[in-house]
Amino acid sequence: MINIDLTREQRVPKPDWLKVKLPHGDDYERVKREVTGLRLNTVCQEAMCPNLAECWGAGTATIMILGDTCTRGCRFCSVKTGNPKGVVDWMEPLRVAEAVRDLGWKYLVLTAVDRDDLADGGALIFANTVREIHERVPGSRVEILSGDYRGDLNALDIVLDAKPDVFAHNLETVRRLTPRVRDKRAKYDQSLSILEHAKKRAPSRYTKTSIMIGLGETDEEIEQVMDDARSVGVDIFTMGQYLQPTKKHLAVETFVHPQKFAQLGELARTKGFHQVVSSPLSRSSYHAEQAFA
Repeated sequence: MINIDLTREQRVPKPDWLKVKLPHGDDYERVKREVTGLRLNTVCQEAMCPNLAECWGAGTATIMILGDTCTRGCRFCSVKTGNPKGVVDWMEPLRVAEAVRDLGWKYLVLTAVDRDDLADGGALIFANTVREIHERVPGSRVEILSGDYRGDLNALDIVLDAKPDVFAHNLETVRRLTPRVRDKRAKYDQSLSILEHAKKRAPSRYTKTSIMIGLGETDEEIEQVMDDARSVGVDIFTMGQYLQPTKKHLAVETFVHPQKFAQLGELARTKGFHQVVSSPLSRSSYHAEQAFA
């Protein structure tokens, strides 16, 4: 087991390894124009992702469907919380597919806000978007980063039937911290059951999960998440540094050194994952396409 101490780096200025460049360049501007012109939301912007400059500069983005208002209030997330009151834009799948086609993307990560105001949690829009992309951009791959649909496996099957190439659902944190970090409707075991069902439904499809560290978890708890994920067949495991988006959100307990991330990544690889991504700036969709390299 790894013995590097995680404690007492907290409440210090952000270390150099977490400082990123400002967005710039032709590819960045092209992606920005496209998502703005087609009235698309990106999790890159809504979640204040530190990799926005790198990913948009490389001509890729993570599209967020079903609006910009989430019905849940996780304590780590900067996406707006509220009640969308059942409003759905049924033309959104077409606009997303057109953006993928026009930008020449061959790999798209598609995510969504939680929509507990909808009977199916937004599953049908998710499925329609995957199908539109596959139809309009032959040869493309679609990874979906999905919610838990309140544990409704029938809703989940609507999404899975659209045949996304990767199904991702994030555990976000260790079991002990889940009630403090995630919305009360998001349960650790419920998330495991979603991942397990997705793998059983399509064993050849990659499943994926991600956690943040720096919230006060222990080495043993991190390893337990790895074991729990493998026990339900998860293929891809990512870890990144939690960053506090605003003062209203949970504070960072520890800025974890890149060496620690490297060692945790090595530990995860011993568990048998197909792909492991572990670094301070890693996010669920970061270098996602490399699973197929």
